[in-house]
Amino acid sequence: MKKTVLTSSPDETLEFGRKLGAVLKKGDVVAMDGDLGAGKTLMTRGICEGMGLDPEWVQSPTFTIVNEYVAEGKTPLFHFDTYRLSGEEDFLASGLDEYFYRDGVVVIEWAALIEPLLPEGALRINISGTGDQRTIELEFPEGRFDI
Repeated sequence: MKKTVLTSSPDETLEFGRKLGAVLKKGDVVAMDGDLGAGKTLMTRGICEGMGLDPEWVQSPTFTIVNEYVAEGKTPLFHFDTYRLSGEEDFLASGLDEYFYRDGVVVIEWAALIEPLLPEGALRINISGTGDQRTIELEFPEGRFDI
């Protein structure tokens, strides 16, 4: 199923992330792509908040590759940025694919770099736009995400 959402401010993009975070479950994988500055980390901040986690924890994991946002009684969020990886082999050699099988939600920025490794049923998001205007294109299995 495909869906397109238009936002006209960072607050609207953040709010959409909150709505998405509220419907995510353990084992879900969100594969995000978009240009630099498109709003991937902002969207992740909204997802984090929608999951009941502290959105202030969210920082782009560009240099650490993965950040873990964990709070007692909440589903953990594993936030990846694969921008600096050389590709699938690098991801696998680092053992990062093991996060797909942990008891949490995985959000991957620059997911196209590891596309063949993404689990079936992953929610794919592409964010584009300039200024405050964003087009958020989603692709997901029919009936899976009520957003």
